[in-house]
Amino acid sequence: MEGGAGAYNPRTAEEVFRDFRGRRAGMIKALTTDVERFYQLCDPEKENLCLYGLPNETWEVNLPAEEVPPELPEPALGINFARDGMDEKDWISLVAVHSDAWLLAVAFYFGARFGFDKDARRRLFQMINGLPTIFEVVTGSVKKQTKEKTPNSSKSNKSNSKPSRQSEIKTSKMAPPKEDDDSEGGEEEEEDEDEHGNTLCGACGDNYANDEFWICCDICERWFHGKCVRITPARAEHIKQYKCPACSNKRARA
Repeated sequence: MEGGAGAYNPRTAEEVFRDFRGRRAGMIKALTTDVERFYQLCDPEKENLCLYGLPNETWEVNLPAEEVPPELPEPALGINFARDGMDEKDWISLVAVHSDAWLLAVAFYFGARFGFDKDARRRLFQMINGLPTIFEVVTGSVKKQTKEKTPNSSKSNKSNSKPSRQSEIKTSKMAPPKEDDDSEGGEEEEEDEDEHGNTLCGACGDNYANDEFWICCDICERWFHGKCVRITPARAEHIKQYKCPACSNKRARA
């Protein structure tokens, strides 16, 4: 596998984390927004195939490395063989679990190779643990854990003539500071901000940030950065029912 090793060898905990995050973003794309192409590439008639995430946030399906031992730990081998023997959702979830295991293996391979001490390993794990796993992003389990951590404005739009989730712009700008005697209201706003921060993009898996345009799929009810699914605010104004790439592809195959 030519691209699996990446173009550089990270030597600090922060560099390894950036490598981890880039590979993770690529694999999430393969299993969400690019799932149709990923599905087609995993032809059971081909040889043993692996899903690789690359540091530049891209992905590829390829044969495993020929050299022994390989330059980096190898991901799960033969993911294509189970494609047609399982429910598609279960198969994608299984690939996601193996992808999480591979990402951790690569990150701590770098840690061992470059002699990270106990503090560096702990710092690396803490940074990694701050992100949801690929499995959590793909299955939406993070959303279940946080129990609908979406903006309050999403419900109010349902009663309007416009589409229900017509891509509310999740701004969550903080209101001017309250007076001391109104501390209770301030606490509510902080809780609201925390809830927004727990909302994850179904494509890249990143958390909500202020002043970003987000859109919610009317089928699976997952939120996406507009830029991740190539939807602009202007375009969203004309969408009556938004279906994310994964839901659109499922209907097409059905």
